[in-house]
Amino acid sequence: MQYTVAMKRVIAIAMQKGGVGKTTTAVNLAASLAATKRRVLLLDLDPQGNATMGSGIDKSQLERSTCEVLLGECDLAAALVPVKLPTEHGGFTLLPANQDLTAAEVRLLTLPIGRETKLRQALQPKRNDFDVVLIDCPPALNMLTVNALVAADSVLIPMQCEYYALEGLTALLDTVEQIRVAANPKLGIEGVLRTMFDPRNNLANEVSAQLIAHFGDKVFRTVIPRNVRLAEAPSFGRPALFHDKESRGALAYLALAGEMIRREEEASSPARTDGMVAASASPNAAPHVAAPQPAGPASHAPGAAHSVTSAAPGTAPVDHAHHDEHAEHPVPHAATGTDGGAVYAASAGRGDAVQHPAGDAAGEDRSR
Repeated sequence: MQYTVAMKRVIAIAMQKGGVGKTTTAVNLAASLAATKRRVLLLDLDPQGNATMGSGIDKSQLERSTCEVLLGECDLAAALVPVKLPTEHGGFTLLPANQDLTAAEVRLLTLPIGRETKLRQALQPKRNDFDVVLIDCPPALNMLTVNALVAADSVLIPMQCEYYALEGLTALLDTVEQIRVAANPKLGIEGVLRTMFDPRNNLANEVSAQLIAHFGDKVFRTVIPRNVRLAEAPSFGRPALFHDKESRGALAYLALAGEMIRREEEASSPARTDGMVAASASPNAAPHVAAPQPAGPASHAPGAAHSVTSAAPGTAPVDHAHHDEHAEHPVPHAATGTDGGAVYAASAGRGDAVQHPAGDAAGEDRSR
């Protein structure tokens, strides 16, 4: 593998309120992470099967699905479907779903014990075969969502900056705390993702400011704009990255993947540094200990960890209405310091599309 950090995480994409971009985030984030040469598994846990259809798989023609896996009628490996993408990096793997999943939920509710751990048990044999596992949850705090939260390491929360979404966020956080106490003490918050964001809307800016004040660095700096290409890509059965790779939506999800990778690098860099110090202090240390990175600007060092509070390339600054004149690299490259790839090179010159999700004064075409 050509990347430096294997994420090895199971991330549930959950939000009680519907229509906030859970499925759009699941499909496009899976494609963006796959473009960074990571092995990605997407689990469709929504009976609507929108993630399945958005990945180009016909949900009405499934022989095996999430339903059979949860009920123990087949192994996870037997139900997985490869999603081929038009790129040299291949694609991702999908566990598809359809309306049969509703019946599975009803049957799970009749089980006396262990009904909330079915997904975790089914996922366990294949968990180490993938670098990232994404779970698209239904828009309800039901038994399917509980199974996802029990199986996950963290929760990614997409939300619109509106009042009803704030209420849904409060209910979800209460559920996360209950799951943490009862069944999954390691469950954490991956981050809060602002979706369908328009900085010209005063309410959106006010809610965004409240989120940042309350959650701090847990709020992703990347903002997903309201974008026509993101909305129409599912009708073509492919992620926006391979529908229009230069659209604002596609670039935003590439930037989100890059921000997640940089966070993982930041989290692991103290451990690597401590290990190097301990090795150099040991009398039996190996003579070929890895040397520190050459001196120079952090943004140019391969594999350099970026501070979340700094103007990270390819991510939107907190003040979305103004361009950061001091950013050295406005072009998004979602895997800074790891593996750029042809996908990122193709987006060169459109970095402002991510930093200005609502369009600029020059009147750039917002439909892209």
